[in-house]
Amino acid sequence: MEEVNKDEQEKFPLTAWEMSVAALVVLGFAIGLAGVYLTMPASDFTFVKLPRSLEDLQILRDNLESYTSDYTIQVLVWYCLVYIFMQTFMIPGTIFMSLLAGSLFGVFNGVALVVFAATAGASSCFFLSKIIGRPLIFSMWPDKLIFFQAQVAKRREKLLNYMLFLRVTPALPNTFINVASPIVDVPYRIFLLATFIGLIPAAYVTVRAGITLGELQSVGDLYDLQSIVTLFLIGIVSVTPTLIRSKSETIQHH
Repeated sequence: MEEVNKDEQEKFPLTAWEMSVAALVVLGFAIGLAGVYLTMPASDFTFVKLPRSLEDLQILRDNLESYTSDYTIQVLVWYCLVYIFMQTFMIPGTIFMSLLAGSLFGVFNGVALVVFAATAGASSCFFLSKIIGRPLIFSMWPDKLIFFQAQVAKRREKLLNYMLFLRVTPALPNTFINVASPIVDVPYRIFLLATFIGLIPAAYVTVRAGITLGELQSVGDLYDLQSIVTLFLIGIVSVTPTLIRSKSETIQHH
């Protein structure tokens, strides 16, 4: 019987209580979206779906543009709820939502909106993972988790710089960082600050591209060599103070 239970746990690592917590969170988002829907004018909202391609995104943008000026609050609330939901439950496609922000609201407002929604979504994922994430992350990314845990332990005193580096560069996926951080005891204040500051450069690149949405041929066009090099340079700058301090401490010890 124990072997059967073990097999079942491997196939589905969450307990009934953990599933209940996740279901309650989903219900909360559903109520929020229903509230937005009920305050919008009667119309055909079949165009509202999570974009999976640039074509989907252009259709969504074309339809939402007519609502953005008259129902700005509802569109903003809808946008934030969807973005935060996607981040919380690790649903791919937030890059399309960032492009949409640029297309609908412009660069400055778009970056502010994306950074707010992404930080809130990452925080939501952080706290949900703290409650139910351990079995999931051990089953999905065991090797990455061991590596991340070792790096966090080694850089405990200068952790903010390291977390900033991770956020700015594509060294580790943002989804993994959101889920794994509470498991390896990254303090939330450091997680929050690194997320808020570290997401700004990538948000700027994506939101700016959203303004010329019709010219994009693929998502790959967003991150050309120049953009990737720039993000890595920003990441290196973020960890430079740590490297300088470590070197000076080593010299003093000798």
